[in-house]
Amino acid sequence: MRCMVEIVFRGRPITKKNHGQLIRRNGKPCMIPSKAYREYEESCLWQLAGKKINMPGVVIVECMYYMPDKKSFPDLIGLLQATSDILTKARVIDDDKWICSYGNSRIAGYDKTNPRAEIRISQGHSEALDALRK
Repeated sequence: MRCMVEIVFRGRPITKKNHGQLIRRNGKPCMIPSKAYREYEESCLWQLAGKKINMPGVVIVECMYYMPDKKSFPDLIGLLQATSDILTKARVIDDDKWICSYGNSRIAGYDKTNPRAEIRISQGHSEALDALRK
């Protein structure tokens, strides 16, 4: 029997890579995520605060995104990357490199009053990733 965890991130799902800011660190140019993404990430981390959720090893992450409207419609890959990075930062998963599949992930529709990301994480199997873990 597979172990599965379900998480819901409330709020408009935001991509990490789009609309970044170029800053200088030690005199060198550096890209940082947009303010909107940083606020979304912080909100998601707060939503996970106090919950002891950890799915170690190779995992399958399936995400269903519900957007509030068609404005600034994101790309699915960008949303998956952002969600994976948040799950890693929150230590829900060991590292996003251990995600073997995104299952049936998709932008599922619109919900003006309750935009969100519904996430299901289950144990996965990949011979290639299992070999790397040894």
